[in-house]
Amino acid sequence: MNIGTAAEKSGLPPKTIRYYEDIGLLRPDRADNGYRDYSSADVHRLRFLQRSRSLGFSVEECRQLLSLYGDKERESADVKAIAEAKLAEIARKLVELAGLRDMLRHLADHCNGDDRPDCPIIDGLAGHGTVQ
Repeated sequence: MNIGTAAEKSGLPPKTIRYYEDIGLLRPDRADNGYRDYSSADVHRLRFLQRSRSLGFSVEECRQLLSLYGDKERESADVKAIAEAKLAEIARKLVELAGLRDMLRHLADHCNGDDRPDCPIIDGLAGHGTVQ
């Protein structure tokens, strides 16, 4: 199938599919005319990549997961280790985001939001207030 059909079946834009090919995550065959010829297995890999990326896995993590997916003698512990590392990363990011939310909430709460030029948000961003 051509890239348009593969894009339609996988839910990914052709540009992303070409990118995955360029970085070696996908290796479609080439037809006699030189065009990419995607198989059902390629579409399945593309869907796998789409789901993996939607869960926040990096390209390199996707590469590892695809390798494990193709290894019929893999140990599920290897897959679980990748998933648990991603969970720990997400937990760290949630703590960081909560801190950012609290800091911004503090600044917004201390801003009068009126027609005067005094603004604790600007002061904090400039390093003159409590935020640095």
